[in-house]
Parts: sequence; structure tokens; C-alpha cells
Amino acid sequence: MPRNNDEEPSGQPFKPDKKQIRARVEHETYRRNRLGVPSIAGGVLFLLGGVIVSTTLHGLPTVGTIQGLAPALRGEANPAVSPGAAEVRFIDHHAFGLIAGNVLQAVAILFLILVLLFLLSAVRFRRPETSRAAQPLVLYGGGGMVLVSIAHPLAQVLNAHSFVTGHDFTAEAVNHALTQSAVLEASEYIGLAAGLALAAGMVVVTLGATRTGLMARWTMYLGIFAALLAFTPFGLALGEVQQLIPAFWMVTVGILLMGRWPGGDPAAWAAGEARPWPSAAEARAQRDAGGGGGGRRGLGQPGARPSTQPSLEGGANGTAGDVAPDPMQPVRGGGSSKRRRKRGARG
Repeated sequence: MPRNNDEEPSGQPFKPDKKQIRARVEHETYRRNRLGVPSIAGGVLFLLGGVIVSTTLHGLPTVGTIQGLAPALRGEANPAVSPGAAEVRFIDHHAFGLIAGNVLQAVAILFLILVLLFLLSAVRFRRPETSRAAQPLVLYGGGGMVLVSIAHPLAQVLNAHSFVTGHDFTAEAVNHALTQSAVLEASEYIGLAAGLALAAGMVVVTLGATRTGLMARWTMYLGIFAALLAFTPFGLALGEVQQLIPAFWMVTVGILLMGRWPGGDPAAWAAGEARPWPSAAEARAQRDAGGGGGGRRGLGQPGARPSTQPSLEGGANGTAGDVAPDPMQPVRGGGSSKRRRKRGARG
């Protein structure tokens, strides 16, 4: 594997030569072809897992305020069978769907970690000043999310089964089965911290990929939005959208990695160096400069600049041919004197 470009022993940023760049591009091409399908599969699995979990919990009985106060209104301070017992029994009866959906999402997160680490490696080769914190954020945050995605539903199902097969159906036993066991409480805190870490790492990677020209700007915005929805509490209230947008982003990145991007690959991949996408103002200036035929080449591509080749009409920058020459004025004096001499000869 080609050397990653962190720093030279002298402390200066590592600057690869042409041979190293060529080897790096070949290595990235090989890995891109191998990661494209897992990225697309990860998006599908993430969405499928979310759908399975949502469908499984669709009929989950809930205990409202009136149902919860019903025993107290009948004079039972601590009833033998809590109204929430039905919720625990439901989880026990639908254990397979709950575990299967979360396992599929855990596999999808594993694929996401591989894709993000590859993108980060490509970014740091082209832009060494990219934050070093991105790699541990992705690695440890993603690993924590995989662990929680499996441990939390498994602990819930085991607690529910112990509740159903036991003899204590009080409100305290219900709370322990659903939320208050040590494993469930620990997984809640670990999941929150790991989700925030993975989201932060994903944001850093997508920003770096756009700054180096490896990813289009709209893909960056979509990736940031997907990170906030999937791995932070902001997406909990959006339902299926919480899985749909991250899944779509992973499929989009998979298409990019497979080299099937509409309009062709971004130039930074084959160049082995940063080719930043032009800003809106730069793209508009390039379009304006291309109106005269001197700047049409590569417009809209990362790092593209108007051509400096002379135009057919002349001019070093292609601008002289864009300016029309002044119209030639007729010589009035010579023509009028000839006409006067002809009139005098006839007279």
C-alpha cells in the first residue's frame, strides 16, 4: 500500500512525486471497485433494517396517562399486574423482528465505517491538513454504534423474556425490563456518545472530500444531513426519513466509488491531488468567460479554469478575438470630388 501522506521527518507536509501519485491512484481505483457494492448494500440494509424495526413495533401497545392511573383510581397503589406488562409481552413475542432489524443496521454501519475510512485516506493524501481527529471519531464512534445496535435490542429481548417467564409483573419489574436495567442504561449513554462521534467524523470526511474535489457539493450537504439524522437525537422525530436519507447517501457514494457518476468521475480521483469544486461565484465567472469560446473546456469540473490558448481570431488569452474590430469609415473626400468632375464634364 502506498505511503499515507502525513508529514516528513522534518515536520513538513509530505509531497508525493509523480510515481507515488500514480501508485496511489491505482491503489485507490482497486479499493473503490471493491467498496462500491458494500456502500450500496449498506444503504439498502440500513433502510431495510429500519423498516423491519418500525413494522415490528407498529402494533406496540402503549400505556397512556389514563391507563397508568387506572389502578390508583381503583385504590391499588402497586397492582400485581402493571398496565405496562402488555408492552413487555409484545416485545417478547416480536423478538426476532426487533433483533433482525437492528443487526441489519449494524452491518450497514460497518460498511459505512469502511467507506468513510477510505474516503478519509484519499482526502488526507490530497489535503494533509485534514483533521487527525476524524479517523478515531469514525472508528470508535462507528464501533460503538455497531455494539449498541446489537446489545440494546438483545438486552431488551432477554429482559422481556425473563419478565414473561417470571412471577413479578409489577410496575417496577416493567420499568426494569424496558429501560432501567444496567445494560440498557449503559447502552443508552454509549449510543448517544458514539452517535455524536460518528456524526462528527462523517461531517469532517464529507467536508474534506468536497474541498479536495472528490465529492460534489450537494453530496456533501446530503451527507451532513444524513449524519445528523441517523446518529444524533435530531432525527428521532422524523420516522422513516431518519433511515431514508442516510440510505440514499450511501447508495450515492457507492455509485461514485464504482466510477458510475453521471457526467464522469471528479477530476481529483485520477489526478491524485486536490481539485476543489468551484464555488458558485467561480462557476458563474467561468461560464461568463466561456461565452466567447475561450473558456468552455472543463466548466463545472473541479479545479477547471478558462483556457489560456489563443483563439482563432488572435489574442494571447482568447480575449482579443472576442472584441469586434472598429468598422472602417468610408473616405468621403475622394469619392465626392470624382462625382463633381463627372458632372462638370457633362455640362
